[in-house]
Amino acid sequence: MQTIENILQGIGQTPFVELQRVVEPESARLLVKCEFLNPGGSIKDRMALHIIERAEKDGLLKPGGTIVENTSGNTGMGVAMVAAVKGYKAVFTIPDKMSLEKINMLKAFGAEVIITPTDVPGESPDHYVQVAKRIARETPNSFYLNQYHNEQNIEAHEASTGPELWEECGGEMDVFVSGIGTGGTISGVGRFLKKQANPPKVVGVDPLGSVHYHYYYTGTLPNAYVYQVEGIGDDIKCGAFDTTVVDEVRQVDDRQSFLMARRLVREEGLFVGGSSGSNAHIAVQIAQELGPGKTVVTVLPDSGSRYITKFLSDAWMKDHGFLEPERDLGRVEDVIEGKDQDIITATTSESVAQLVSRMREQGVSQIPIVNELGGPEGMVHEIDVLRGMERGEIDAQTPAGQIMHDIGGLVYPKARVEELYGIFEKDQVAIVVDAAKIVGLVSHIDLIEYLSKKNQERA
Repeated sequence: MQTIENILQGIGQTPFVELQRVVEPESARLLVKCEFLNPGGSIKDRMALHIIERAEKDGLLKPGGTIVENTSGNTGMGVAMVAAVKGYKAVFTIPDKMSLEKINMLKAFGAEVIITPTDVPGESPDHYVQVAKRIARETPNSFYLNQYHNEQNIEAHEASTGPELWEECGGEMDVFVSGIGTGGTISGVGRFLKKQANPPKVVGVDPLGSVHYHYYYTGTLPNAYVYQVEGIGDDIKCGAFDTTVVDEVRQVDDRQSFLMARRLVREEGLFVGGSSGSNAHIAVQIAQELGPGKTVVTVLPDSGSRYITKFLSDAWMKDHGFLEPERDLGRVEDVIEGKDQDIITATTSESVAQLVSRMREQGVSQIPIVNELGGPEGMVHEIDVLRGMERGEIDAQTPAGQIMHDIGGLVYPKARVEELYGIFEKDQVAIVVDAAKIVGLVSHIDLIEYLSKKNQERA
C-alpha cells in the first residue's frame, strides 16, 4: 500500500480538466487546473508550505514559534494546516467581508483569528495588513509570512504550479489566465512560461474595486472600493506582482464572477469559489475570441465549501441583486468616443500666470501637467494656486512643476465605466491615459450625457 508521510506531501499534482458546458460553441479548448483539490482547499497551500520551509531553513522560524499573517482566508488555511503538522502557533488577521466558513475553518485548525474592517485605506492602522505587522512586532519568536510582498510567493509557483501546467498540457498553451490577488500565482507561473521556447500570452484578471488593473495600465494606484468576490484583487500595491511577465489585464465584476462560479458547480461539477468564477469568466471570453485550434488554460483557486452561505445561496444572491438582469455600462473609451474634445494641458516649465490665464479662457478649475512626451506628470488645481499665493510661497512666474501635486483620477480607455464613480467621489475629473499619453478627459456631465444616451437607446 502506497502512503505519504503527512498531508503536506499531498500538495500539488492537482487534476487538469477540460471544460465542456460553460464554453461557447466554436471556442478554443479551455483547460482548468483544480487547485481547490489541494489538501487545504486552495492554491495557497503551495505558497504556504514553500515560504514556511524556507523560513525554517533560514532560521527565521524556530520550534515553538508563532506564524502571523494577513489573509483573505485561503493563505490562512494553508498556513494553519502546515502549522498544525509542524507544531507552530498561528495568528491571522482577516477582513470582515470574508465568509464565516473561512473564519470558522481557521479556528478549527486551532488558529487565532482577528477580524478587521474591510473598508479602510491600506495605510490605516486598522487595515488587516497593518494589524498583522503590529502583532508580529509585538509577539516574541514570531514569523510574519508577508505574502503580499514576499518574493518566495512568486518562487513557489514558478517552481511548482508553472511546471505542472506546462507538462500537463504538453506545451500546447496559447493563453494562460490567472486572477491577481497577491500576484504570486500569475507572476510565478508567468515567469516559468516566459522561459519556454513558445511562451503563451499571460492574462491577468482583476475585480472591479481592486487596484491591479489601473496600476498595470497607468502606473498609479486608484482609490480602491469594496467588492464582494473573495481571494482576488487588492487595495494595495503588492510586491509579489511582477507586471513584466503579464501581457494583459482584464476586469471582471462580482456578478460575472458569482454566476460563472455557480455554473461551474452546476454544469461542470466543479465545487469552486468565486475567484474561480472570475478566472473562468475571462477564460471563456478569451476562448471564444480565439476560436477552435487554440488552448486556454486557467486555475480554479479555491473550494466552494468556503461560500455555502454566500454566493452559493440563492437567497444571498437575490438579496445582493446578483440575480437581476445585467446592465453593461460599457467602457471609458465609449464615453469619449466621437467627442470633439480639446485636451487642455500644461508643461512643467509654464508659469503660474500662464496656467491662470488658460484656466480663465477655457473655463476649467484644474489642469494636468505633462512631460515632453505628453505623459501625465501631475495636476495643478486653482486652489493650489490660491493657497500658494496666500502663503507667499509662489508668484506669477513660479513654474507649474513647482506647485503641481500627484495626479489622481487616471483611467485606462478599456476600463469599465463603473470605475469612473470612484474617481468622481474624490471630486476629480477622470483623465484617460493610453500608452503613457493623455487621450481624453471625462467629467460628471460627460458621464451623465453618455448614460442618458445609452438609456434612450435601450428604450
